[in-house]
Amino acid sequence: MSDARAKLYINTGVVTDKTDIYNILRPLLKQTVSYAYYRGNQVESSGTGWVERVVVDHPEIASYFTPLSICVNLDSFDYLQFDTTSEQLLVYTLVIGSERVVLEFAASAPRLGADEAGGRPLPRNAEELARDLRFIQMELMMSPDASDGADEDEDA
Repeated sequence: MSDARAKLYINTGVVTDKTDIYNILRPLLKQTVSYAYYRGNQVESSGTGWVERVVVDHPEIASYFTPLSICVNLDSFDYLQFDTTSEQLLVYTLVIGSERVVLEFAASAPRLGADEAGGRPLPRNAEELARDLRFIQMELMMSPDASDGADEDEDA
């Protein structure tokens, strides 16, 4: 009989189990984050968006990163590496081959677009986002024909 222990991560780690990755990323739901997409060491794209969904075990759903909405499908990535900054904020790196997407809470990120926004920082949570007139939040209505199980994928 083996005494297998559960994995333990403290402030940093490389995580391969999809359930563990989902639980580590779950605090990002409904948060504003900055993202940067790398191929090798080259930044291909970056921005700031609102995390709408984190899904697992649904390979038919794409991962996407846009200023309006972010969906992270864990099936799109090989593993997650996370680290804690000196300000005690987490940096999440989702990796697939030589490509990676780095996510940070927008409050800890550089002020992307600060020049156009009069130097104001980006919203840090839903309440600040609702009061910030630089952003418009849209709620899309589901068709009456849509499946009742549409949100089940967020429960891992």
